[in-house]
Amino acid sequence: QAQLVESGGGLAQPGGALTLSCAATGFTFGNYAMAWARQAPGKGLEWVAAIYSDASGSGSDTYYADSVRGRFTISRDNDKNTLYLRMNSLEPEDTALYSCAKAPGRLWVFSANYWGQGTQVTVGS
Repeated sequence: QAQLVESGGGLAQPGGALTLSCAATGFTFGNYAMAWARQAPGKGLEWVAAIYSDASGSGSDTYYADSVRGRFTISRDNDKNTLYLRMNSLEPEDTALYSCAKAPGRLWVFSANYWGQGTQVTVGS
């Protein structure tokens, strides 16, 4: 049974930065695409960023929503079974519950079959 546990959320000031982590267990982490999604109060789910299973770090191996491109960076450490989201230049509009998600396969297809419980990010002064 796959399990995903997020950490690293909290309160940040506008213009500040946070790094989220997602520890994965119960499956071969390196074989699957992974993603971060967020949901703000009263709003729908937004896919924030995703990374292919064999990402080399090049642009073609990742996906970013227009709202975060250039500010957020997704990465993974397959040896540590951990997914990361570095968030820079945070804006109040980034306030949301951020969840880690596992894709059904190697490629990212805007679909997940396992989710973490989420970590709250609040951006305000």
